[in-house]
Amino acid sequence: MFLEDCKVLENYKVGEDYYLMKIESDKASQHSKAGQFFMIKLKNEIRILRRPISLHYADKDRNILEFYYEVKGGGTKEFAALKSGDNLNIQGPLGTGFTTELKDKKCVVVGGGMGIAPTKLLIDKLKKENEVIFIAGGRSKEALNILQNLNLDGVKIYITTDDGSLGEKGNVVTVLNRVLAEEKIDIVQTCGPHKMMEAVAEVSLKASVFCEVSLEERMACGVKACVGCSIKTLAGMKKVCHDGPVFDASIIIDVNPKENTGCNCGK
Repeated sequence: MFLEDCKVLENYKVGEDYYLMKIESDKASQHSKAGQFFMIKLKNEIRILRRPISLHYADKDRNILEFYYEVKGGGTKEFAALKSGDNLNIQGPLGTGFTTELKDKKCVVVGGGMGIAPTKLLIDKLKKENEVIFIAGGRSKEALNILQNLNLDGVKIYITTDDGSLGEKGNVVTVLNRVLAEEKIDIVQTCGPHKMMEAVAEVSLKASVFCEVSLEERMACGVKACVGCSIKTLAGMKKVCHDGPVFDASIIIDVNPKENTGCNCGK
């Protein structure tokens, strides 16, 4: 983990209230993994707590970190006002990320809405030595504009939207069910709305496929010093900021119906 003063390189609107920010980072960019996050300091001193933001991409060759975020409150509104050349203090990388040390596996990555944020780096890592299927879903075509920032060469892609404006009309779980029925999948990794991940985990575990979910909880410290992001799991109490945000879905109580807990996947 690093505390690092960084320079904003780019920060622009991607669509609706979605933004993409790129910053120069000499240290953290060299140690970041898919699924980890950063705590970013705000300039407005009224907002004492740093804001957690998921890592979108880390370019080790150019010392660049990318963050894809949605403006929802005062903190992210302040992020959106940052311009090229502004300074930003970051803390990270933090947390446990996705499993990427895989070889010769068939992997399915499922991203829904803002859950697409960590998939750029995840897919980039996985596709080097594995076959990757990417299922992306959003409310509309505009909500999926960020896909233009992903390098999906060599990746099999399925796109769904609620309104049918891009890809097929429907949701990612319908597509995942189809993929699991047609192909032998080794691992499913997902990030998105909690209800979506519940469904993704349920169908994956029923198919005896190992599944990782990236959970989102309110984080105050980001470094396991408080209990604000504690969750109950089948393996005891866990802190999302440290033990996660990425977890084996089989231990997450509300995404793992009791009838699925006997799944032998991932052993």
